[in-house]
Amino acid sequence: MPHIVVHLSGQPDAALTRKTVDTVAELTQSVLGKALPVIAVTVQYIAADSWFIGGQSLAELGKSAFHLDISVTDETNTKAEKARYLREVYAAMAALRPNLHEVSYIHVIDARGAAYGYGGKTQEYRHQQAGV
Repeated sequence: MPHIVVHLSGQPDAALTRKTVDTVAELTQSVLGKALPVIAVTVQYIAADSWFIGGQSLAELGKSAFHLDISVTDETNTKAEKARYLREVYAAMAALRPNLHEVSYIHVIDARGAAYGYGGKTQEYRHQQAGV
C-alpha cells in the first residue's frame, strides 16, 4: 500500500532506476513491513543544474542527491521503524549515488486511513473489513 516517489539528480539511467526501485522496495518490506504486491514506486530524474542546495546547483557542487516521499497509513509504523528506514534508505542511496549530498531528504508521510487507499477503497475500509 505504500506509494513511493523518488527524485534522483542527473540524467535518466535505466540501470540506476531498477537498482533504486529494488533497493527501496526491499527496505520498505524489511524495515516497514509492507507487502511487495502493493508497493508502488515512481522514479523521476532532475538535471543537476536544476537542483539547488544552499543556493548552489548540484552541478556546481559536484554532488548528487535524491528525495524520497513514501506514503503509509498512519499508525502502522513506529517512530523507531521510521527512523531506521531513514537511516537505511540514506545509506543504500549513498552506495548507489556518487558524491551523495547529505541534504537528500526522505519523508515518511503518515496518511490517515480514511483519506488514503488504492483500488477505490480506503485503508480504513480495508482495516474494518479485516475485523481488526
